[in-house]
Amino acid sequence: MVHFSPSFHRDCLAVRLTLLVPELIWPEPNDQLTLGKLSAPGFEWLAARATLERRSRQAFENALARQFGIADAPFGALRLLGEALGDEARSGHWLCADPVHLRFHHERIVLADAGAFDVDDDEAHALAAALNATFGDVGHFHVATARRWYLRLNEAVDHAVEPLSTIAGRRMDGELSGKESRLTRWLNEVQMFLHGHPINEKRQAQGKPVINSLWLWGGGALPALQPAAWSAVSTDNPLAAGLALASGIPAEPLPANLAELLEHAKGDRQLVVLDALLPPVLYEDSEGWKNAWQNLDRDWFAPLQGTAGRRIEALTIVAPTIYGLLTWTVHGKDRWKFWRQNRPLAALAKELAEGNAS
Repeated sequence: MVHFSPSFHRDCLAVRLTLLVPELIWPEPNDQLTLGKLSAPGFEWLAARATLERRSRQAFENALARQFGIADAPFGALRLLGEALGDEARSGHWLCADPVHLRFHHERIVLADAGAFDVDDDEAHALAAALNATFGDVGHFHVATARRWYLRLNEAVDHAVEPLSTIAGRRMDGELSGKESRLTRWLNEVQMFLHGHPINEKRQAQGKPVINSLWLWGGGALPALQPAAWSAVSTDNPLAAGLALASGIPAEPLPANLAELLEHAKGDRQLVVLDALLPPVLYEDSEGWKNAWQNLDRDWFAPLQGTAGRRIEALTIVAPTIYGLLTWTVHGKDRWKFWRQNRPLAALAKELAEGNAS
């Protein structure tokens, strides 16, 4: 953890803060148009004084679950618990059943999740209703949002696949998922059904990507979790909210910035999930990523140098990236190491790609 100087008013609560920030570094280290023009003085100041630990690569969802002490999380039930209709998650075997578009590119299949194209609520609910009417013997579909669907299976099936964030926007080899799973064979029927559905015929006629498959992942029943180490979790991410609720921890809406978090903090151990950089990476939106980064630096990293930073007793930045799971820690004595020079994020990305950063 990062320890800052305890020079704050006695009536202020000293906070141990963990920021979970997926895709903190752009995954293309030689992309100077993106990394070379990024201004991140707040983070660069912190990174210059921090110790960097680099571990093997983890999906964002897995890194998030490990903050709650879970190595093999049933993401479907947990994410559903964090949705508005979360009470449904408390019984049954659930999967995330997110709508996707599959296309061939250079003789390989590329998957795009619904964040990469428009799906409206009416389309989502109509397709789910049609699937329920046709495949009710397998399970029942629930639509939380146009992008996030769930499937409650009538009978539990082992179907181990990667989270959608590791697949979206990428080329896939071989079978789509779970070669030996009964759900994979059933998914072939679902794809044929979706191909001929009037909603997809209309979308195709309008030149829109069709919803021609589902990504089924994160299967399992809602677990009984041990209390986690956090006083509160601040997030707009339904999976993070579900993990908090399953652990008996308050799930608070994401504050606008560090000052707002500290003003309303209840308890001294705060986990904040800042996932605004993840969608731009999945959709190869470098401008969107840079804009999100500048907001992140302004609202969260830069304030740690000033008065707000003196309220932070301990800080940890955890970043699941293509370069590995990166963790920055700063101790109290490190804050005053003024001789350490800030380095641009582009230089760090290059060192990580070459395996030299530590």
